[in-house]
Amino acid sequence: MCKFIFITGGVVSGLGKGITAASLGRLLKARGLKISAMKMDPYVNVDPGTMSPYQHGEVFVTEDGSETDLDLGHYERFIDEDLNCYSNVTTGKIYWNVLQKERRGDYLGQTVQVIPHITNEIKSYIYMAQKKTQADILLCEIGGTTGDIESQPFLEAIRQVALEQGRQNCLYIHVTLIPYIQSSQEHKSKPTQHSVKELQSYGISPDILIARVNEPLEDTIKEKLSLFCNVPKECVIENRTMRSLYEVPSMLQKNGLDEIVLKHFNYSLPSADLHQWEELSEVFSSIQEEVTIALIGKYVKLHDAYLSVVEALHHAGLKNKVHIQIRWIDSEELTEESVAEKLSGCHGILIPGGFGNRGIEGKIVAANYARIHNIPYLGICLGMQIAAIAFARSVLQLKDANSAEFDNDCQHPIIHYMQEQRELLSKGGTMRLGAYPSTIKKGTQLERAYQKNHIAERHRHRFEFNNAYRASFEEHGMCISGVSPDDALVEAIEYSANDFYIGVQYHPEFKSRPHRAHPLFIDFIKYAKQLDKKDYE
Repeated sequence: MCKFIFITGGVVSGLGKGITAASLGRLLKARGLKISAMKMDPYVNVDPGTMSPYQHGEVFVTEDGSETDLDLGHYERFIDEDLNCYSNVTTGKIYWNVLQKERRGDYLGQTVQVIPHITNEIKSYIYMAQKKTQADILLCEIGGTTGDIESQPFLEAIRQVALEQGRQNCLYIHVTLIPYIQSSQEHKSKPTQHSVKELQSYGISPDILIARVNEPLEDTIKEKLSLFCNVPKECVIENRTMRSLYEVPSMLQKNGLDEIVLKHFNYSLPSADLHQWEELSEVFSSIQEEVTIALIGKYVKLHDAYLSVVEALHHAGLKNKVHIQIRWIDSEELTEESVAEKLSGCHGILIPGGFGNRGIEGKIVAANYARIHNIPYLGICLGMQIAAIAFARSVLQLKDANSAEFDNDCQHPIIHYMQEQRELLSKGGTMRLGAYPSTIKKGTQLERAYQKNHIAERHRHRFEFNNAYRASFEEHGMCISGVSPDDALVEAIEYSANDFYIGVQYHPEFKSRPHRAHPLFIDFIKYAKQLDKKDYE
């Protein structure tokens, strides 16, 4: 019978519930169990697809095309399992489904209420998330902070799961902040006591407390938390801030978290083998060389907006035995006059995905600069479209070349709407989403990176390369190196004269893993590492 682990948060948000859940998933998988994970977000949006990155960080896309919370990226990277449309649910999605059922008459005239209709819908997602993956253990994170009004239906639903599935098959973990008062040089447990009391008022008693701290936690504080929160002392687990996210599983293992979980579920399994993770830490500690990558975007003040890209860069850095230093560059600050100074000392340039016309001209300047000076360039989604526009303007001399997204009346729309999207007015969930196959042209930089000619990568975009310009691009040195299997859509372009200059319409960062870096990022960092800085300083 499947087991369920529910992770809640207390005191403040942003404590790292997702990293805790992902790390525990890694530990349990290393002990031989099949693990899956899901995130419940209390906001009323149907999904994060239309939310500003300043509000929510990046949107992570699953294989089946769901736009989800960025924590699913952590889950996939840590447990190395593909998640799905049931792995992220929001209040908006729950109410949308319930109202659709009510309109169809599915409730047979009943008065539709939070209990049981909303909570039943939430539980149906929990059960389907487990059924879809046939997991031995499903990790379920509840977003927000205990005490939030919007979280209450989710807390009630996970309380009911224990009633339906048996308390012995459910485990509750509460992640909470233990503040350290510098003036008195002591930790304070009172906020956690209040948070647990709030959780208990919903009928949920945590089995494990995860104490988020920056300083070592005193035994006296653990004893106090144990007594006040009705949790055994050994189940108060210290979760200290580490140098790298990938050190967290080992730290939690040393604190006995996986043993406590398995004891609760009456499992007897071999110890977790974390040698892959320990090797990553050893490599990380031994690296001396640095490579600087310019990440050019318009949300650079919020690094979570490009979280998967950043992680993929670090994965590739470990593979190439270099530390990745990211130079965050606001594309609105880039001009023809400032680009050389802004990019001085960078070994590679990456332009990630994005929407809207703010900062576009600065990105075009950067893409052109990389092509002219043979600086390794990786353009992702919008970054590919930017490279195409820059090439059309600079090499093909189509001075008003643009994307229909930014100028629908331009004479040369190098990037335009997908044909089937022309009549759509709705923004949410109407893009090309999820995994699609591509064919790679032989003898290209792209083939060199992948070492194969057929791939499948995840997409998230509404605009495509305009096929009317394909011949002209190729005649002038911009190779169409990746296409859809029917040759109808351009998936990748590359400037053949350069060592590494690739733009891809998809998002390779979503499939990168700590111990299995994405081949495109590996090749990008390989050439960035080799770059002779004297060529352009």
